[in-house]
Amino acid sequence: MNTINIAIDGPAGAGKSTIAKMVSAKLGYIYVDTGALYRTIALYITENNIPDDEIVKSLDGAEVSLKFIDGAQRVYLGDRDVSDLIRTPEISMAASKVSTIPAVRDYLFEMQKKIARENNVIMDGRDIGTVVLPDAQVKIFLTASAEERASRRYKELSDKLGCPCYEEILSDIIERDRNDMNRKTAPLRQAEDAVLVDTTNLGLEESAEEISRIISEKLSSGGKM
Repeated sequence: MNTINIAIDGPAGAGKSTIAKMVSAKLGYIYVDTGALYRTIALYITENNIPDDEIVKSLDGAEVSLKFIDGAQRVYLGDRDVSDLIRTPEISMAASKVSTIPAVRDYLFEMQKKIARENNVIMDGRDIGTVVLPDAQVKIFLTASAEERASRRYKELSDKLGCPCYEEILSDIIERDRNDMNRKTAPLRQAEDAVLVDTTNLGLEESAEEISRIISEKLSSGGKM
């Protein structure tokens, strides 16, 4: 089966998930948020108080799965839909740490590859264009300044109880960037054939339009086969 794979990589808070979701809906592709898989592993480890030296052998009990309901991705831990539970700052930081563990990446790798083999997908993450889908027809590296990403995150959380201050969010983003770029396994980096898109001065709609334009141009010219 010949499928179209679009890889979107970039740092935390760059808008990958929101933009990829908008574009996938427009194109009729399945959207795969790989970060949600790592967050779910982090939730599993956190809820079960699993120590670092027990993480690898505990993975078989995690039972992580994706379901696509009316075109929307939902992530499950066992039979629980945890799509909302995994979006806290605590789980974000935990996910950044567990993603550095090679066994965790191996555990989730084949699941991601299988979805891409069987569907037209827009998949976002940190190492999609470099590791997971190196032969994707379209690769995009989406970024924005750390300050802009922190501002967006603060606005998203500001009406929620216990929202961290802007400075704390900025510090977390800078730390996540450092962790993601310096991990030994599949570090965050722009693939050589990826198109760089900086959304610091772009709104969501403008960003989605730019990504859609790039995808259209790449696919019409044959993409990367």
